[in-house]
Amino acid sequence: MTVQTEPAKAAAPATTLHQRIRADLETRILSGEWPPGHRIPFEHELMAQYGCARMTVNKVIAGLVAAGLIERRRRAGSFVAQPRIHSAVLRIPDIPVEIAARGEIYDYELISSRRRRASADDRLETALAAGAEVLDLSCRHLANGRPFALEERLIGLDTVPEAAKVDFSAEPPGSWLLRHVPWTEAEHRISAVNAPARVAHSLAVPKGTACLTLERRTWRANATVTFVRQIFRGDLYDLVARFSPQG
Repeated sequence: MTVQTEPAKAAAPATTLHQRIRADLETRILSGEWPPGHRIPFEHELMAQYGCARMTVNKVIAGLVAAGLIERRRRAGSFVAQPRIHSAVLRIPDIPVEIAARGEIYDYELISSRRRRASADDRLETALAAGAEVLDLSCRHLANGRPFALEERLIGLDTVPEAAKVDFSAEPPGSWLLRHVPWTEAEHRISAVNAPARVAHSLAVPKGTACLTLERRTWRANATVTFVRQIFRGDLYDLVARFSPQG
């Protein structure tokens, strides 16, 4: 296993009052402390709580409205918005849980980890703004000692800065994200691929073997949390969804 790390960056400057108020409100919304329909404190209440001007509070609320987290109701105030839901035929899988549910023994290997800046060279890269700081991870999931899936993942450190301190050699990044990082939207892209040499080696299959590829991007408000490409052995994994005509 090769784990590459880059020198730690200098500490970020202190946040502004506007940023602190927005972070406080976002945390309460995304953690579920304030569920959909919950009334946000009136502007004068937030002004008194934070000791700030109305302009600061109004700017925070306007930003949360633009992000889709809050909706304004005339004469009633501001309320936590219902989450936007794309027709979710697929849920986000937790691979260790799924393997255990099959009665198999799960294992995991971190292949590489490095902190860098995103470029525009690959579909994984273009999910984030060029130059954004990311944690670039590659790992392998195993079931009963056999390779099950190869995972290539970028985590946006501007959105999830705490990920830089996590030991992903001990815990799969997908499992950690599901437990610690709230998200508001997800997009899946499913395709078939004939495994190139690199992927075939990682999955212990002949070159050209049919594999299933799942690419997924998740957002928190308008900020990308993570973009992942998971390549599964075709003989070990399939996707099943049960749904009604009403969705």
